Amino acid sequence: MDLHLKIEVYQCAAELEQNAAEKIILMINKAIGERGVCSIALSGGETPRPVYRILGSSPIKERIDWSRVHLFFTDERVVPPTDPQSNFGMINREFISHINISSRNIHRIAGEKKPELAAADYERELREYFSNQIIRFDVVLLGLGEDGHTASIFPGTKVVHEEKAFVAAVYARRLSIWRVTLTYRSINNAREILFLVSGKNKRFIVQNILKTPAMREEYPAALVQPLDGNILWMLDKDAAEEYVKENPKKDDQIAMTSDGIYY
Repeated sequence: MDLHLKIEVYQCAAELEQNAAEKIILMINKAIGERGVCSIALSGGETPRPVYRILGSSPIKERIDWSRVHLFFTDERVVPPTDPQSNFGMINREFISHINISSRNIHRIAGEKKPELAAADYERELREYFSNQIIRFDVVLLGLGEDGHTASIFPGTKVVHEEKAFVAAVYARRLSIWRVTLTYRSINNAREILFLVSGKNKRFIVQNILKTPAMREEYPAALVQPLDGNILWMLDKDAAEEYVKENPKKDDQIAMTSDGIYY
């Protein structure tokens, strides 16, 4: 197994959520300690939602100097921020509105614009923030769809093969929707990539992705391969069920702890 890849399995979604919040806090403070600031890209979806709720609650939110944190977003639906489907809207309700952070530190994708324009504007904002140097987030938080998509990189879409842009507009034909998403070029440059996956409905896609040593474009999440960083999959027991069946625990593979099973 890749030394930069770790897999953690938790007994239930609640344990996963609490431990994910702790991991994120540690990653943010590590970045601040090393570089004075932290850039983190946040994902939409139902699995991260309770994690955001935890991060926005006391006392955990007081453990971060939010003036040193810049919030970015992995992807967005082509809707205004007030729309119930907006990733930013959900994250704002559950998390951002509960912390003491300047609006200057919040870098949302303008879903109310035409997708190509929103993508171009967001790429420009990333380039400006990173001073036209390498775009390298300290932390990227990702989820996983049942079809293997992550962020808004869907199977069979052109963005799977995008190599130049850091942000792209993407049309998911199967869903008949437009999205704006970070590309692999942005995601794979990150220092820390964190996948959060829960639920039995994800157990087969998790198994297919994690058992495959080669990158497979039919599962876009499998193409998330950090160039010079770490990737951590945090799974609850239901999502990990098939993978664990095929990978019996060995003493040299894992250590049992009260928090989870570490591969």
